[in-house]
Amino acid sequence: MARETRWFFSLFACAALACSSDGGDDGTPAPPFGGGEPPVQQSSGGTAGAGGSSSMGIQGTPEQNPIGAPIDPGLGTPSDNGIGGAPPNSEDDDTPPANTEPPALENVLVFSRTVGYRHDAIGVGIEAIRQLGSANGFGVVATEDAAQFTDATLAGFDVVVFLSTTSDVLDDTQQAAFQRYIQAGGGWVGVHAATDTEYDWPWYGQLIGGNAWFKSHPEIQTVTLDVEKADHASTAHLPATFQLQDEWYNFQANPRPSVTVLLRLDESSYSPGVDAMGDDHPIAWYHEFDGGRAWYTALGHRQELYQDPLFTQHLLGGIRWAAGVAP
Repeated sequence: MARETRWFFSLFACAALACSSDGGDDGTPAPPFGGGEPPVQQSSGGTAGAGGSSSMGIQGTPEQNPIGAPIDPGLGTPSDNGIGGAPPNSEDDDTPPANTEPPALENVLVFSRTVGYRHDAIGVGIEAIRQLGSANGFGVVATEDAAQFTDATLAGFDVVVFLSTTSDVLDDTQQAAFQRYIQAGGGWVGVHAATDTEYDWPWYGQLIGGNAWFKSHPEIQTVTLDVEKADHASTAHLPATFQLQDEWYNFQANPRPSVTVLLRLDESSYSPGVDAMGDDHPIAWYHEFDGGRAWYTALGHRQELYQDPLFTQHLLGGIRWAAGVAP
């Protein structure tokens, strides 16, 4: 998909970002990957899903100060952008040479508007994606201005990231522009509460994958995750099974029939609550949809994750796949 890669930055130079404050610092935080069980305290909840029910007020642990190693400047740097090419066979060949230059990830738009519940990890999430861009050669523009969802503006981006957006964030005209962007080959990355968004837009439910909107979550817990697809850019660095502490979503529908599942929760390793999904609980997935690419991870509630290279590599791999530069 053609990209206008130079003119758009001035449009966003003054884009305002409304980021929430860091969480509390009571107790000794557990490492994001492989941490121990958190103490039970008051936790934030998600916004109401379809039907208007709310999960706010759920008991769990509060946000903690970021921990873990800082992002490695060289993390996830691609060797060839996942694409190969070959020169023409002969100088005498009358066929015009094919364009063998590999596609490049150049510009990413991070959209974090919230109409419902606002996650306090949004600010650190934006900063983490900016650091990934600096380390991997792509530009990052962050905005909460839905008016930027026009054909002309979206055409300047390879990927649009919905970073814990909530509720109805786009009007009908903006939705139509975003739909045309995907149909023209654009990429979408959804992080955490991106599934707690646009419940009344059927196309968005399909973009997410199988109408897998957020339904509820239990308290923050450490769980066991299984990698289902180990050769994807967003999971190749992960062990086959690992533990992680975060807020774990239950979904209104299982997306598996519509997507390729990347990560699955082992519900026997934690207490999933009244909306448990059973033996098959996808938590990250991807699919090609309506001409474009869509990648989603429910990970990303806790601020600490955005400073953990295992998670940021997961996120980088999803962005690169959605841009079409990684398998």
